[in-house]
Amino acid sequence: MTEDSERAVRAAIEGELRLLDPEVRASPERVLELLDPDFTEIGASGRRWDVESILTVTSGGSISPDSPVEVSEMSGAVVAPGVVHLTYFADNRGRRVWRSSLWRLTQAGWRMYFHQGTLTG
Repeated sequence: MTEDSERAVRAAIEGELRLLDPEVRASPERVLELLDPDFTEIGASGRRWDVESILTVTSGGSISPDSPVEVSEMSGAVVAPGVVHLTYFADNRGRRVWRSSLWRLTQAGWRMYFHQGTLTG
């Protein structure tokens, strides 16, 4: 991996971890700094989310500071110039989800463009 690719993957990972932080999720302004205006998500429930609907969930305290999300096996790759794909497992209160995100570089910095979660056994 080139130095530029490593830097891009690091930036996407930092953004992903910030989005999992209960303090960041409690602040719509901070969440908006990390989501692309065209953001979409297919959640582990199968539901489709957009920026507006995800802000409703995140500001409602979907991740408790007393029970943070545990992340494991996070890895990333540059799939095109300015686009990083991340995958990882997220464990929250006994619920394990295989997660996948696409991050893209915008004039405002790295923003999550797409996210999908799939429940694991």
